[in-house]
Amino acid sequence: MRRHLDRGVTVALVLAAGMSAAQFTPGSAGQGGGSTPGTTGTGTTSGTSGTGTTGGVSGTPTTSGTGTATPTPGTGSAAPGVSGPQTPAPTTGAGGGTLPPGPPTIAPESVDSASTPSGGRTVSPAPMKEPAREAQQVKQGVANVPDTQAPRKAGPLTLAQLVERARTSDLRVEEASAELRKFEALYKQARWAWFPKFEITVGMGGPIPEARNDGLGGPPTTKASLEGDLDFGKVGVTVFSNGNAVLPIYTFGKLSALEKAGAQGPILGAALRERVRDEVGFQAAQAYYSYQLARAGLQQMEEVSKRLEDAAEKIAALLKEESPQVAQVDTYKVRFFRQVVEARKADVIQGRALAMTAIGLLANAPPGEEVAVVEEDLPLEDEVQPPSLERALELAEQYRPELTAVAAGIVARESEVLIRERSYFPDFGLAGFYDLRFTTSATRQRSPFAYDPYNDRTAGVGLVMRGTFDIPIKDAQLDQARAELDKLRAQEKQIHAAIRLEVTKVHGELVAAWAKAKAFTDAEKSARRWVTSAFAAFDLGTGETRDLVDAFTAYAQVTGDRAKSWFDVRLGMAALSRVTGTPPALRE
Repeated sequence: MRRHLDRGVTVALVLAAGMSAAQFTPGSAGQGGGSTPGTTGTGTTSGTSGTGTTGGVSGTPTTSGTGTATPTPGTGSAAPGVSGPQTPAPTTGAGGGTLPPGPPTIAPESVDSASTPSGGRTVSPAPMKEPAREAQQVKQGVANVPDTQAPRKAGPLTLAQLVERARTSDLRVEEASAELRKFEALYKQARWAWFPKFEITVGMGGPIPEARNDGLGGPPTTKASLEGDLDFGKVGVTVFSNGNAVLPIYTFGKLSALEKAGAQGPILGAALRERVRDEVGFQAAQAYYSYQLARAGLQQMEEVSKRLEDAAEKIAALLKEESPQVAQVDTYKVRFFRQVVEARKADVIQGRALAMTAIGLLANAPPGEEVAVVEEDLPLEDEVQPPSLERALELAEQYRPELTAVAAGIVARESEVLIRERSYFPDFGLAGFYDLRFTTSATRQRSPFAYDPYNDRTAGVGLVMRGTFDIPIKDAQLDQARAELDKLRAQEKQIHAAIRLEVTKVHGELVAAWAKAKAFTDAEKSARRWVTSAFAAFDLGTGETRDLVDAFTAYAQVTGDRAKSWFDVRLGMAALSRVTGTPPALRE
């Protein structure tokens, strides 16, 4: 593919330099012409005026990935100011369709020695000078436009970028983050449990009958102040406010135990969120590798289909020559295998589309946004050996968030048991109260021996003891708390055993997949040589069709097994990181 892309870039340079009325189709832009994944090979013409850049142009109209063509400034577009529609930029990442042929590309200054594909017509440099000057002016005007007016499309995501995006923006992670905030709020509530609860009442009412005397508790001074008649005199209103609060001083350790239990909430919430992040990151890696497997499978199927097509043409030619080397049944055999390959290709295309849909969901992409990923081969570049089983178990005991969560839960349950045990003892505190009343139609009593419900001013502070004597209920609550603690301790043992079993299983699958991948890689090399030899012998007339078909069958089978084995290796390493709970920094 890279060889064809380089050839296409060279043709594009020649066309941009000297041809007019030439049409060409943008090619694939996954790997590009360079060594960096996702880099697009570009060819740019330079001159005294005007610019024309063509990116990733290939002689064959094929694209890799599933994206849509988007015009990008400076990539695959006509020079600013030049008449005619712009050429759409090649797709990047993992898109599906084939782009249509582009419109004619007009170069600012053409070369007389270059000829057009349609018949050797050349373009003189003189008529193009004025449009080129206008193009240069337009280019300078575009260069002065702020960047905010020309949004850039995000590049394809690498595996690390996709996993990080999923770990931070997945909806399940957002849900776990909200749960963590709830635990933090509960911890804050537990820390402030000692704070007094002020109960304050403020009110106003009326009408209040007249109540007048000398202010020392003497007899009424007005006729309306006498009770037992309907003479209310000058009625008024009353305004009142009262309140009380208790500040805990000593609770026999109940407040300290409550704060300790509340402190485990954020630890538990953070551990649960980390578990969700590990699961989401693993699913992102699974979708990423599934896409790479489907993409590589399509490439291998295209190669097999091309070889089978060549074999079919050769058989047809030999049948016309009435060669004894082939028979009509050989045509049926080759056609059968070609149809089988096409059927498998439909499944692979569906798997690739499903992987891209999963990638978009895990990346939490908004509707309409396309998430592209880089294209890379599944085999590892370096010889990275999986860790030993003992090391994997040690990492799991150290980093698995479930162990952190269950340990925090046990501490919280122990604090609850302590609170239930101390609930038999009373609480000591400092209590305060006040009561203020004012009535407009009553005389305030100045004597401390006179009762005054209309104009009262009292306040006080004292030491109080508060407790309840519901002993049977307290016994039941204590037994329940102890049972919950024992249950959680049993669950902790189960979690330890389950984690060891899970790590052992995933580690064994990874080691087996590693051995299969190496064996299938060597087998594929042998199958490739077998196919080459069989095809060469068949082309020379010394080989039989059966040998050719057997070689193609073995090659197709081992190619699929090799791709699947390397997929299992890469996915197994991601699964091992998940089951050991290794932080992302250590995974790299």
